[in-house]
Formats: sequence, C-alpha cells, structure tokens
Amino acid sequence: MATQLASVEGVFGLTIGRLAEALGVSKSGLYAHFGSKEQLQLEAIEAAKAVFEEEVMRQAFEAPPGLPQLDAILDGFFSYVERDVFPGGCFFAGLLAEVDARSGRVHDVAVAWERESLEGLAAPLVEAKRTGQVAPDIDVKQVAFELYASMELANYHFVLFRDPAVLERGRRATRGIVDRARI
Repeated sequence: MATQLASVEGVFGLTIGRLAEALGVSKSGLYAHFGSKEQLQLEAIEAAKAVFEEEVMRQAFEAPPGLPQLDAILDGFFSYVERDVFPGGCFFAGLLAEVDARSGRVHDVAVAWERESLEGLAAPLVEAKRTGQVAPDIDVKQVAFELYASMELANYHFVLFRDPAVLERGRRATRGIVDRARI
C-alpha cells in the first residue's frame, strides 16, 4: 500500500498518518513499526525495487545475454507501465522528479537506484558489443541514455494523457535506437 500511495502522492507525501488512514490502522502502531517518516519512505522505496525487479528485470535475467536481454528489459518496462503496476506510473520516475533537488537519505537512495538502473540498461549493450551483436564503435552510455530517455518520456506521457499510443511510440523509439546500434 505504501508504494501505491507514494506512486501517486509522492514519497514525501507518504507519511505514517496517511498510510495509517489508507490501511485503517492506528498511527501509533505504524510509528512503532517504522519509527520515522523517513524510514517508512526508505522501506517503500525498497519495496518498489522488489516490484520492479519482479515485473521488469526477471524476464531479462532469464534471456540470453546481449540484445535478447536488452529486449526483455524494454518489453518488461513497457508492460509494467501499461499494466499500471503502480497507479502513478513508474515509481522511480516519480521518485526522481521529487528528490532530484533535495538532499538526505531518500535522495541518496534514489541516486544509487538511478545509477544502478543506467548500468543495468547498459550491461546488455556491453555484452552485445563484446559478442559482436552491435557495431563495435557504439557508445554504450549514449545508447543507454537514449533508451532510458525514450522509456521515461513514454511513461510520463502515458500517466499524463492515459493514451496507450504513447507507449507504442516509446516501443518504436527504443526499437529504432537498438536497430541503429546493430551490425
């Protein structure tokens, strides 16, 4: 429930009182469990990571290395957004928009997640480059950046406009980026 609330109201809108209200339990009981608003927020982020791993990355871990693994990540991401796994769209897109100009533990956890995400998107490209699935001169970091930018814009527009066509645009954009990198 905490991740669902935070995806719509923001991680800083997630309070022990708001979660207690949504769950129909006492605020003091939740406070005894979490100890602080910040701890609640950090645990919500950890829970959202587990959901993302299951919904997006699990297929990729089972796919062959390189481009098949990258395709699985992309397919998993668009499916995750399209199925409204979180009512506010990608939990982490919202989180990053909320914490980018702040400081503190929540910001630091979000920064670490963002770095891991970019590395996770680049890793199959590194393998694809190593095994000759893509052109030897591609800039892996640039391709990963372009893929991520397309994925996130599709997420933002899907949440904002509720138009499934934007997810298809995102899929076409990411396929085009990957196709340009192929040999």
